[in-house]
Amino acid sequence: MKRKGQQCPAEMTLEIIGGRWKVLIVWQLFPGARRFSELFRTLDGITQKMLTQQLRELEKDGIVHRQVYAQIPPKVEYSLTPLGESLRPVVDAMCEWGMRQQGDLRKQRAPVCHASDAEAAQPS
Repeated sequence: MKRKGQQCPAEMTLEIIGGRWKVLIVWQLFPGARRFSELFRTLDGITQKMLTQQLRELEKDGIVHRQVYAQIPPKVEYSLTPLGESLRPVVDAMCEWGMRQQGDLRKQRAPVCHASDAEAAQPS
């Protein structure tokens, strides 16, 4: 049982970049600033509402900088802050681990066929 006051140091990292989209957003910003529409196009499956929410949370946590340009139409770009850039080794390590393990992980995620499933699939 975990006692109050004791936390795994990784827990703070997960509070900041945990979830389905935040690491992917950070990874997309490593090359440089991106507009909202660019991020939206590259993150397959995310909704505009979710992207907006995730960007706001990353901005609040000091990971992402939101730059608004005073022009018509308005232009907004997102980039990583120095704190966001400091996540590069963390994300790189995650990418390397995923690349090394992807064969084994795919095997483990393969659907399990039970005898009853195979019997049900056979034509009568």
